[in-house]
Amino acid sequence: MIKRLKTVNVGPMREMELGFGGRLNILTGDNGLGKSFLLDIVWWVLTRKWPCEVNPDLTAGKKALPAREGEAVIDVEFSSKTQSSLSDTSAYQREWQSWTRRPGRPANAGLVLYAMSDGSFAVWDPHRNYWRTAPNGEAIQDRPAAYIFSQTEVWDGLYGSDGSWLSNGLIRDWASWQKENGDVFSHLKKVLAALSPSTNEKLEPGKLTRISLDDVRDIPTIKMPYNQEVPVVHASAGIRRIIAMAYFLVWAWEEHKQAAAQRGESVTGQITFLIDEIEAHLHPSWQLRVIPALLEVVKTLAENVDVQLITATHSPLVMASVEPLFNNMHDAWFDFNLDNDNVTLAHGDFEKHCDAGNWLTSEAFDLQSSRAIDYQNLVKEAAVLLEAAEPDKQKIKSMHEKLLQALNPKDAFLFNWRSVCEKKGYLE
Repeated sequence: MIKRLKTVNVGPMREMELGFGGRLNILTGDNGLGKSFLLDIVWWVLTRKWPCEVNPDLTAGKKALPAREGEAVIDVEFSSKTQSSLSDTSAYQREWQSWTRRPGRPANAGLVLYAMSDGSFAVWDPHRNYWRTAPNGEAIQDRPAAYIFSQTEVWDGLYGSDGSWLSNGLIRDWASWQKENGDVFSHLKKVLAALSPSTNEKLEPGKLTRISLDDVRDIPTIKMPYNQEVPVVHASAGIRRIIAMAYFLVWAWEEHKQAAAQRGESVTGQITFLIDEIEAHLHPSWQLRVIPALLEVVKTLAENVDVQLITATHSPLVMASVEPLFNNMHDAWFDFNLDNDNVTLAHGDFEKHCDAGNWLTSEAFDLQSSRAIDYQNLVKEAAVLLEAAEPDKQKIKSMHEKLLQALNPKDAFLFNWRSVCEKKGYLE
């Protein structure tokens, strides 16, 4: 699990430093300021490989490069299997186009999961991707560096470099689990239920089906609230993302347990879960549930395991959803901002706004109003009219008609506008 990260001359900021919370970490800020980039770096410092290095088919997870001339450094502190605090510093070697790392066997950072915004997934498992020890005691790196799935491979499976199957993929695994109807399928159903959009709309597996004469696979289905069973490949983008996340949570943990049993070792004591744009494709009601549900379901799957969630979001609903559970002792919020052409990072003091609309105008999103742009401009013009030394009654009456057409009768500005105008006799 990651504790601290510092970068110099990497990405949009000349220098960036974060001290992470042990449980929940939320990244907010405008597009292009470095949130996804930060998640890529966290993945790399914990696993030693950039996602695109392992799977070139990805559109995300590229190697970080120096932003300017001069030295570029990534410094990290994290906990491992054997030590509560480890530090490592990497410098970029321009002549080799690579980052230096401490030689020898890397530290074991526990199970690391990464859900990227484009539908790709990455898994680093200490029992399957860590260096093995040869009989002579030498550390050998001959296992897969990580399991990196493109969006297609999530569903259809992942091949190794030697042509062997590293993963059967969601469709085959789900079908196999459902036919066996054992503990793994029971876990999948529980995770799907926990990650459902509401208590009235549960994600529940239906019967296996075939979708084509030319496709011999048994395709899982989802029972929809309108009494149809829809093949998962035909489900909406939001449902596909959630069921893919549910599958990977179950698959990664079950495979980890299998590997631990085969090696005669215990399961890991920590999981780091990175999620980019956690709200992607999700209905507002779903956005209000997804983080609390994920924290709950990962702890349910992996009992007695410390779980650290780091997620980027553009959703005020997501921010509102974490208010009841956010604790400054083990949670953190980081806000990326653009200030005079410079990107800055603030470790925000998390304050409850009690409403998603209030979050829109908070430091997290920096909007002046949640109204449409045209209505925002209209309100500004109206405020200027009232602030004039000698207000023009005719213009105020004309503006009053525009405001009545544009704003909801319960709008706070319209209520105050009407009160002031009536009090001063501007609408007579």
